[in-house]
Amino acid sequence: MFIFVKKIYTSNHQKHLILMSKFVIYQAFPRLFGNYNPTRKHNGTIEENGCGKFNSFTPKALKEIKKLGATHIWYTGILEHATKTDYTAHGILSDHPGVIKGNAGSPYAIKDFYDVDPDLAENVDKRIEEFEALIERTHKAGLKAIIDFIPNHTARQYYSDKKPKGVKDLGEGDNPNWAFSPLNNYYYMPGEQLRPTFNTGGYEEYPAKVTGNDQFSAHPTEFDWYETVKLNYGVNYREGFQKQFDPIPNTWHKMLDILSYWAEKKVDGFRCDMAEMVPVEFWGWVIPRIKKINPDIIFIAEVYNPAEYRNYICNGKFDYLYDKVGMYDLLRNIVSRNYPAYEITNAWQSLNGITENMLHFMENHDEQRIASGFFCGNGMYAKPAVIVSATLTSAPFMIYMGQELGEVGMDMEGFSGVDGKTTIFDYWGIKSFQAWTNNGKFDGAHLNEEQKELRGFYEKILNVSTKEKAIS
Repeated sequence: MFIFVKKIYTSNHQKHLILMSKFVIYQAFPRLFGNYNPTRKHNGTIEENGCGKFNSFTPKALKEIKKLGATHIWYTGILEHATKTDYTAHGILSDHPGVIKGNAGSPYAIKDFYDVDPDLAENVDKRIEEFEALIERTHKAGLKAIIDFIPNHTARQYYSDKKPKGVKDLGEGDNPNWAFSPLNNYYYMPGEQLRPTFNTGGYEEYPAKVTGNDQFSAHPTEFDWYETVKLNYGVNYREGFQKQFDPIPNTWHKMLDILSYWAEKKVDGFRCDMAEMVPVEFWGWVIPRIKKINPDIIFIAEVYNPAEYRNYICNGKFDYLYDKVGMYDLLRNIVSRNYPAYEITNAWQSLNGITENMLHFMENHDEQRIASGFFCGNGMYAKPAVIVSATLTSAPFMIYMGQELGEVGMDMEGFSGVDGKTTIFDYWGIKSFQAWTNNGKFDGAHLNEEQKELRGFYEKILNVSTKEKAIS
């Protein structure tokens, strides 16, 4: 395998070299991955529609993912988030349904940064142990494990029942009479009751907290991230974006503790949700500290502003950034909107110096499926774009579960309508994926010929991209 050398700097600016090779991330959403229930009832409960588990990732499943060409798995939706499913019998506080999206809830509305989603455990009371066993199985299969870190916001009702002894909850020491203070973990609107523009079924919040998508209003709409509240990293948005970072804000320390907790559980990387909504100074402070626990751990940033790319790499210390506003958007436009292919050269060369730091993809949980009616209607049609995305540079490439089968994402699951995406809010079974998993056999016995052909294409291109010198 071809090896390239990347220079990075430690927090004390001592140069060292790390050997890195091109890698492939397989994004798997556990709630969907191991769900073999074919019911697919609109807006169904976990009892009706089923749910995948940590244990669904058997040695056989992991072997097949590795055979496909993956080197890493991004386990999406691992952390405990707000849900309408009742786990009070296990000592988990219930969440108000008026501020939850879908029955399963958004995996990005975190209610406990120190816990995992109870939906994913066979034995809810042993859920952390089941997660630890998953990481161990992943490593035994020769794969590395990435999980989400959601730094910008939490669920509206955040409460950790798994936090280590002596740790204070986010918001526990806040003074809600202060709209802003670097001592607070949240932003407040003193004297204002939360009054969304839609019915939340009697949910009460006083004073109102700022909504996760920087909605500094007590009246978020149904189009806002109303199920979340914004975390405070010491930036006073209402007074000229003043940065109050000395002394280090309380939130920084709490998030360092959270990242350290998961790094010590031997995860190999963090995909950092909406990283650009958090000040770059925090990342430049926290990432070197986590790399003292594990120098090989990787940080991937969801950043959509190309003007900030180098800032988040050089000053934020990120290893990789999403190449969404660039290569993804261009390739999609070439495939489905007749944009000229010669623009690929410009998109590539504009990243001069940071091309290896970009994470390429053609699907993820936020984007519409290639085979959907909103993209190009058939997974086969995007083969040329996939080849370019996976092989143009030595940067990593990511594939989303079901992409290799031509999943269309055109179901009306519940909270998610027919939008060309696979739901992240509902309990659901993906028909094409169930044809491959075959009730846990992972043998593809029920795939049709076109699905087999497409999966074979992905297996070939992913393995070529990491093993052939001319490509990698």
